[in-house]
Amino acid sequence: MWNNTLRSACTLFGGFLGYKLSAAFQHDPLGYLVPGVAFGSVEGQGYGLAGAFAILFYFGYSWIARLGKDALRKAEERLYGVPAADAAAGIVGLIVGLVVAALLVPAFRAFGALAPWLAALAAIGLGVVGARFAVAKRGDVQAWVDAARAPAPAPEEAKRIYEHKILDTSVIIDGRIADICKTGFLEGTLVIPEFVLEELQHIADSSDLLKRNRGRRGLDILNKIQKELDVKVLIYEGDYDEISEVDSKLVKLAKALHGKVVTNDFNLNKVCELQGVAVLNINDLANAVKPVVLPGEEIMVQIIKDGKEHGQGVAYLDDGTMIVVEGGRDFIGSHLEVLVTSVLQTSAGRMIFAKPKLLEKAQ
Repeated sequence: MWNNTLRSACTLFGGFLGYKLSAAFQHDPLGYLVPGVAFGSVEGQGYGLAGAFAILFYFGYSWIARLGKDALRKAEERLYGVPAADAAAGIVGLIVGLVVAALLVPAFRAFGALAPWLAALAAIGLGVVGARFAVAKRGDVQAWVDAARAPAPAPEEAKRIYEHKILDTSVIIDGRIADICKTGFLEGTLVIPEFVLEELQHIADSSDLLKRNRGRRGLDILNKIQKELDVKVLIYEGDYDEISEVDSKLVKLAKALHGKVVTNDFNLNKVCELQGVAVLNINDLANAVKPVVLPGEEIMVQIIKDGKEHGQGVAYLDDGTMIVVEGGRDFIGSHLEVLVTSVLQTSAGRMIFAKPKLLEKAQ
């Protein structure tokens, strides 16, 4: 019964379509439908064309139904594979495109009989363009939504500035970010992008033991930050599918959120600086808080190994700062009081030059 009802509806639609086509070309404006004959002079042309289309749609119903079922099945398969966020963005874009097409309808009336066809083409074209554009820009829209949904500061803290601090993979694996958050020096909301989590999971699932341990350490650090520390954490669920590199996604997200990238990656640091994105480098912070040693100070060190130059010995402070001791090669393995002669600050860190104090006294 349902099949017969659909066949009847298809037949009626065919008759209606034939009648409308006959009315649209009643005067044969192009002059070639029936050469030498005014199309409108044919008696009963509307009913004849309606009947012809009705018969055509009646016998062609099975073919039309099969095509419709195949198209519907393929559409369902594709829709099942589309993420919910992309589907929502596509629907919003489609609605916007249809609204724009509806606003253009009055302009199409100047084309006479072609107006309905032009309106239909505009609706289809603008709807598709709107949906594709919305899906492509979903990451930016999600970033704006997340920024708007971020918790507002308390009234007594209204004057304080809260910024988004976006963590990259390297700084999470490094682990020092948890200690920094624990001290309370890092304010604002920590943003952990979902694509960074995916990269961490990929590293944690690696067949290489070292990479696997690094990835698991990063996941443990995130759990500690989220569960044990008193800090605001935002999991950003958006993505930039058109970008493959995680670093490039971080830069784009930082621009969208007007936030800062927290990293210890030297290359990402340079890329952010080139693109005008603020960076908080953990290595720079570590170098900044190292104890200041001035020339002329006396410190006790242990000579660990020989240096690059002849007669040099190398020692280290508790924070890892390297001390090059002139004439310290003979004291390898022993503790020695040295006199600082100069301090050199490089991009790799701070280096201290000294000489044994006993040599200074001998002179």
